[in-house]
Amino acid sequence: MTTWVGRTAAEIAAAVREKQATPREVVADHLARIERLDHRVGAFRTLRAEAALAEADELASRDLGALPLAGVPVAVKDNLPVRGESNRNGSAASPDTPADHDHVTVARLRAAGAVVVGLTNVPELCVFGTTDGVHGTARNPWDLSRTAGGSSGGSAAAVAAGMVPIALGNDGMGSLRIPAANCGLIGLKPGHGTVPAGIGHGDWFGMSENGPLATTAEDARLMLSVLADIEPLRPLGAVTRKVAVSVRSPLAGVRVSRSYTNAAREAAGLLARAGHEVRRADPPYPLWLSTTSLAHWTAGTAVDAEDLDRRRLTRRTRVHAAVGRRFVRSVRDGDRREQLRRRLEPFFAAHDVLLTPALARRGPAAAAWHERGWLRNLLANSAYSPMTPPWNLTGWPALSVPFGTLPSGAPCAVQLVGRPGSEPALLDLAGQLEELRPWRRTAPLE
Repeated sequence: MTTWVGRTAAEIAAAVREKQATPREVVADHLARIERLDHRVGAFRTLRAEAALAEADELASRDLGALPLAGVPVAVKDNLPVRGESNRNGSAASPDTPADHDHVTVARLRAAGAVVVGLTNVPELCVFGTTDGVHGTARNPWDLSRTAGGSSGGSAAAVAAGMVPIALGNDGMGSLRIPAANCGLIGLKPGHGTVPAGIGHGDWFGMSENGPLATTAEDARLMLSVLADIEPLRPLGAVTRKVAVSVRSPLAGVRVSRSYTNAAREAAGLLARAGHEVRRADPPYPLWLSTTSLAHWTAGTAVDAEDLDRRRLTRRTRVHAAVGRRFVRSVRDGDRREQLRRRLEPFFAAHDVLLTPALARRGPAAAAWHERGWLRNLLANSAYSPMTPPWNLTGWPALSVPFGTLPSGAPCAVQLVGRPGSEPALLDLAGQLEELRPWRRTAPLE
């Protein structure tokens, strides 16, 4: 019996367009997998089984030939509006009121033929790098004892478990790249302005971006084209790029483990042998980057929590917002972000791409981190995910790509960073790494 679970989005869309499968068949296969597995993984906050099947039937009456995502099941992070569904943002303090419209990115996915099967779990207000809270805990499908990461943890877990081929997430301090790295996916944070944001109250001062989670470079490229509403992106072909490799943590005092440094060095070696100009070079990270990252991270939460009943927020979120309130005014003026851009621009004038470890160490245990103190959460997050924040502060594109495995057998990953407008180049390099060192796309849960 043919199953569409485990196929890429590109394969599914092609099959639906060519009448080899109906949207209902594809969606039903994925809903069945979710029903079998999600009690172990915790990817979804809410499942739209009946609505998704009805939308798949309605889709079948459309002209499928021009739809790039015809019949493709997609999961949406639960901080973006989906018409008819409540938008809980991982919190008991958020209203349980159905949205009256789709977020523009959701609308673009649907217009391209995708079917939204559900909304995925996030940490409260999408603040932390572990996904757990009052609506559930998202686990890494490759190692169920570990967190899927955050804050797009549910979306990443859904894709890695084969429940959907692609998912929509967003990234304010690494929230796409961190769970992608944990779960063996490509997670792309586009550069500022590439994809409409509209996340929370002001996109964390313009640092948050919506982007794709996928198992292949082709699917990430396809989804980005839809989200950005541009002509389909194609591989750029044989282009030699200047690649700088750095295994230094941008945040002072954080050590990068051997597994992740080795992954970055091995990936650099593969790209060098493929003809790229690769050399060791550390970006000139300023000493004030740690405090600036903390100020922006907490201030974004302070703004998002302003209209919520603080008594219904968890303790770690209340403290995070309270710390951030003192920084809102200074963060809003953007001076530090502009200083960081000016400091790093010469480095990216000399190099096309920066290659780093995606994380400093494996993700923390899947546990009730939302019941633990703020400082304990802060230290755990900073210790394992120091590599991502600089690129939200600059607003430049950055991508996590699977590379190798950890001693536990779970995926390891590297990060690629580029100057504004370099998303196609980053996806090309991800595609080369995929070809040179293929990864298993779906966790073996059955």
